[in-house]
Amino acid sequence: MKSNKFVNVLVLISLLSVLLAACASPAAPATEVTAVEATAQPPVEATEAPAAVVDWATVKSAKDAGGMDALIAAAKAEGELNVITLPADWCNYGEAIDTFSTKYGIKVNSLNPDGGSADEIQAIIDNKENKGPQAPDVIDVGPAYGPLAKEQNLIAPYKVETWDTIQGTNDPDGFYYVDYNGILVLEINTDVVKEVPTSYAELLDPKFKGMVALAGDPRASNQAAQSVYAAALANGGSLDDIQAGLDFFKKLNEAGNLLPLIADSGPIAKGETPITFQWSWNAYANKDTFAGNPNIEIVYPTDVNWGGYYYQAVSAYAPHPAAARLWEEFLYSDEGQNIWIKGYCAPARLSDMTSRGVVSDEMKAKLPDPALLTSSIVPSGDQLSAARELIKNQWDSIVGLDIK
Repeated sequence: MKSNKFVNVLVLISLLSVLLAACASPAAPATEVTAVEATAQPPVEATEAPAAVVDWATVKSAKDAGGMDALIAAAKAEGELNVITLPADWCNYGEAIDTFSTKYGIKVNSLNPDGGSADEIQAIIDNKENKGPQAPDVIDVGPAYGPLAKEQNLIAPYKVETWDTIQGTNDPDGFYYVDYNGILVLEINTDVVKEVPTSYAELLDPKFKGMVALAGDPRASNQAAQSVYAAALANGGSLDDIQAGLDFFKKLNEAGNLLPLIADSGPIAKGETPITFQWSWNAYANKDTFAGNPNIEIVYPTDVNWGGYYYQAVSAYAPHPAAARLWEEFLYSDEGQNIWIKGYCAPARLSDMTSRGVVSDEMKAKLPDPALLTSSIVPSGDQLSAARELIKNQWDSIVGLDIK
């Protein structure tokens, strides 16, 4: 009987297994569970990427960094601009600075207004690691100094919105660009000088003893160095041989005619430097300022018609890189160019502005005769660089007069 009980137990176990299987819920396929769970998840909201921070020190044009509105906003946030070697009466920079500052609410710090182009380059070098008020944001230098600053990696490329209308020997990548032009003249204080010279050659006359002065130190000042360069052409030299210019100033010094003084507006007004080699814009600005006290006569020398221009550039170490670029945009706008014209400087965009009728006849009258501008002798950047080096190195040994 023992064997029957075992069979009954087996049957009972089998029946229980069937009943338990029938009561259990059928399992869903794995793929169906995954689909249901994915649908049940809340949707993921798309988020915008944070706006990129603009490094204005690397911006090569405003359009590459959000346009003029972005540039203006960044410059205003910086709040300051450091300019260097910009006398208020040089090309009417006083008005330019005031207008820019008022227009954008940016404080302009003017460094070393009576310095020369070499001082501007040196200021960048001396303040590479200094973001304080002695570090220039922008420079305005003679043509020999633009390529020099680029070679030394001291300036940054930047092209203003009006770039295509800037005429002159501009760096193709925008490291430096012509800002204005003029003619080298003789500024004569006729309250002191009764017989007005009309040429470089006449300046050697003994009657001009103690009367002739340069407007800067020729070893550092572009204006003074170009006066020596022009003297070379007036005395038989050439653009590639300026020895005649150094020899001319040696003769002036030996005759006692050349003064060891820098002729800025103060000494000219006082009669201390009655005859000055001067850019036309500075001479006319002085004449306006003096208003007949003293009387000034401006002479275009008959033995050389020497033209000159200057370059603008942004410092590669500018403490206010956005404000520096906005300053250039302002200077090369119609408004900025007309401010230069008001200061007797022929701006690099003059042709474009004249063609569009945005220069009045009154303003045009402030500029040298267009025939003089177009026929003037203007050396290349390489020629100026070579001349600058020769004058810097040989002035002391040949001329032997320390201009201070």
